[in-house]
Amino acid sequence: MMLKAYPLRASTEVDKVKEDIENNTIVILRITPLAQRNIEELREAVSKLYEIATTIGGDIARLGEDRIIITPPSVSIWRG
Repeated sequence: MMLKAYPLRASTEVDKVKEDIENNTIVILRITPLAQRNIEELREAVSKLYEIATTIGGDIARLGEDRIIITPPSVSIWRG
């Protein structure tokens, strides 16, 4: 298992995230670059990421104001 952290600059990068999750990688996305550029595109990207995570049995959660974590099916996010 691996962990990757990178910025989400465009909704077109959602496919890269999907590939990483399918390869059993935990992804932490910094969403500020896309939020500053186009908030509607950010909403669409987050919606797609949520759909991907739930479809494959993974998990998705917000980390503070500017990050999202998406995990593969083998990893759960504790919400306490």
